[in-house]
Amino acid sequence: MRGIPGRLLNRALEVHRPQTSDDGHGGQTTVLTLVGSVRAKVDQPSPTERMVAAQSGSRHSHDVYLLPTADVRRGDELRGSDALGNPQVFRVQSVVQPSTPVYSKALVELTQGEGEPDG
Repeated sequence: MRGIPGRLLNRALEVHRPQTSDDGHGGQTTVLTLVGSVRAKVDQPSPTERMVAAQSGSRHSHDVYLLPTADVRRGDELRGSDALGNPQVFRVQSVVQPSTPVYSKALVELTQGEGEPDG
């Protein structure tokens, strides 16, 4: 994938980032805060990528392609809906770019609540 034409970024995803603050009792609390939204293309990883992820203990279930300037980081959650309107939440495992930054690729895990259908 050389560059990503805008028409291929066919999904809008909200970016939620962990924010830590003092809880007032000597500890801290972490909440996910909406920090923006991005245009994205969500794909299944290749069989080779799945094998490498499994060997390294990663839970990489999807590739999310983004513009190279998208502010998406490891630990973020990307939230949106699939083509049928079902809600999806992806936990970002890592973000990589090719040597010429024409796109970013987030390796993510689709999280699933109990009783939800497979995504």
